Amino acid sequence: MAIPTSFLTLKTKKANLYRLTLTTILCTVFYFIGFYQNSRGNIPLVNPSSSTSIFSCAPPIRNATLDFLPHHYAPDPPLTWARVSYLPPCDPKYSEYTPCEDVHRSLKFDRGRLIYRERHCPEKNELLRCRVPAPFGYRVPFRWPMSREFAWYANVPHKELTVEKKNQNWVRFEGDRFRFPGGGTMFPRGADAYIDDIGKLINLKDGSIRTAIDTGCGVASFGAYLLSRNIVTMSFAPRDTHEAQVQFALERGVPALIGVFASIRLPYPSRAFDMAHCSRCLIPWGRYDGQYLIEVDRVLRPGGYWVLSGPPVNWEKHWKGWSRSPEDLKAEESSIEKVAKSLCWKKLMQKDDLSIWQKPTNHIHCIAKRKVYKQPLFCQSQDPDKAWYTKMETCLTPLPEVSDIREIAGGQLAKWPERLTAIPPRISSGSVNGITPEIFTENTEIWEKRVAHYKEVDHQLAELGRYRNMLDMNAYLGGFAAALVDDPVWVMNVVPVEADVNTLGVIYERGLIGTYQNWCEAMSTYPRTYDLIHADSVFSLYKDRCEMEDILLEMDRILRPEGSVIIRDDVDILLKVKSIVNGMQWDVIIAENERSAHAREKVLFAVKQYWTAPDPNQNQQESKTAS
Repeated sequence: MAIPTSFLTLKTKKANLYRLTLTTILCTVFYFIGFYQNSRGNIPLVNPSSSTSIFSCAPPIRNATLDFLPHHYAPDPPLTWARVSYLPPCDPKYSEYTPCEDVHRSLKFDRGRLIYRERHCPEKNELLRCRVPAPFGYRVPFRWPMSREFAWYANVPHKELTVEKKNQNWVRFEGDRFRFPGGGTMFPRGADAYIDDIGKLINLKDGSIRTAIDTGCGVASFGAYLLSRNIVTMSFAPRDTHEAQVQFALERGVPALIGVFASIRLPYPSRAFDMAHCSRCLIPWGRYDGQYLIEVDRVLRPGGYWVLSGPPVNWEKHWKGWSRSPEDLKAEESSIEKVAKSLCWKKLMQKDDLSIWQKPTNHIHCIAKRKVYKQPLFCQSQDPDKAWYTKMETCLTPLPEVSDIREIAGGQLAKWPERLTAIPPRISSGSVNGITPEIFTENTEIWEKRVAHYKEVDHQLAELGRYRNMLDMNAYLGGFAAALVDDPVWVMNVVPVEADVNTLGVIYERGLIGTYQNWCEAMSTYPRTYDLIHADSVFSLYKDRCEMEDILLEMDRILRPEGSVIIRDDVDILLKVKSIVNGMQWDVIIAENERSAHAREKVLFAVKQYWTAPDPNQNQQESKTAS
């Protein structure tokens, strides 16, 4: 019996309708299940205890629950100690360990010209495979600008300077904290008044002076008070000339590095600073064929200033207080004057305890003067920006050529704040290989978007005052720092010596500061320097160069308890990073970048947990009980 065609058609339509209805129901059910899961506020992007891969279907970034808040303002909660892991805590004696400026290792090196205080890093078999602890009682530093005046004693437990510099108002001990009155050896009235005196002689207000270097900085009060004038200062001093002076500077929220004038160049490019400063820094400027002033000349911009106070300036008034003979001081003054003239510097003025010289804006006249001043000769075929373990020379770094006496060698810099976004002269002149003005402008815009994205994840980055000291481990053109310029933070911009292009000169031409660094070695700074560390493609750059674990341990050393880390890199590399830091007491999530969920580049956000060395008094009591 034949079945009518109309019946078959109707049956097929009903079957399709049933399938469609069932599909719709299932889709709706799964939609609501997914909506419920993605709307829960307590699901992290990555389970911190898990080592599984990250997929694009992970919950969105807004649901991450990393806690960036500090929890250790007075009164502190009960302290916790580091748990045992395969990267265990170091012995408490290493709480101020600086691997490349280790006091004991330095004794093996030549003490002449302070060479023993230069960088001398441990060999691979000497590296510590442990995490440097914070001292017992460590507390989150005061927020800026209060940190300029105060630091917790528990964080830097050294009272030596309060005794040694008692009459000079460097630092005072008050209860559980240090107070910094802003004084210095040559400015007992305070750094503010001292800077005002300089400002009467050269213009510190019009934006033409933006970057400065302070040699032999003490506790960096000079740099601390220049910040209110929109001048950012790179302060440096040797390890242990005075106990913990650079450590105090960093605790105050002031840019600083451990460094010394000895036999190698300072780790900065040529033409970096608008002003150099020495206030009784005890550097023998006139000795060694003027080599130290020649190095200052290398890092000074054309037209930049060198400000000197202390011996031998105004020696006629101070020679008795300095416990030196008039003849000795006069000879030192003459030697400095002779070297400065040979560099073609002009002495602008000497007033009271201040002397100020100015570097020429170009070398047209200086070349002609070589007939009078035979030394120093101009350096030949030398890279003036090379400054990583590069020996100082006694030759004068030539400025870029100009065609007119009124022209500024290397190009005119815009005044601050326009300098930050203006095309740097090194780029506009084509001096930086492969970087055009268009690339520079695009890079600035990219980093504005990236930093905005970071602030959506790390809400404390968006909170003004939560972070102060920041490090960018691979700064390129300084875009990360530029995007944060309106926040009360400073960024140490590092250009790795292994980078394809040396861009540190560009960073300085933007009115930012930074240094060179090889991340297979330790940085010249104290433990717990930075509140936030940013690393863009660092681990890709150092793949097969050194151990990832060693770089992460160095990051941990210089990161403060409850400090944050942001790492951009390939997802496979980030998974390896995560597998290591799981044993370092970091809380970690891996998130999508700001552009695409399908890109291999991801962003790792981490927070270092709070932990300290154990209470030494408790250990002593336990030992007595056991005995």
